[in-house]
Amino acid sequence: MASVEHLLERMRRSKAGWSFADLEKLYVGLGFEVREGGKHRLYIHPKFPELRATVTRSRSLAKGYIEHALRLAERLKRMEAEYYEQQG
Repeated sequence: MASVEHLLERMRRSKAGWSFADLEKLYVGLGFEVREGGKHRLYIHPKFPELRATVTRSRSLAKGYIEHALRLAERLKRMEAEYYEQQG
């Protein structure tokens, strides 16, 4: 998880210059499952299926993909905290 946190911190500092492989590493590191599409991949979190992202397979990605990934990571953190708080 340390490498995922490091990647998130780097993405927060700069949202430009990231690749499909970087987002793949992030989403998989956060526990998302991968579903194949045509020109895209769909990432869905198994515990919280409402958390999902669609990523193009381009070499460089628009900043919006990174911004979405950062929002999803924060939302996942909040949802996990709430889940574990309710459990116990």
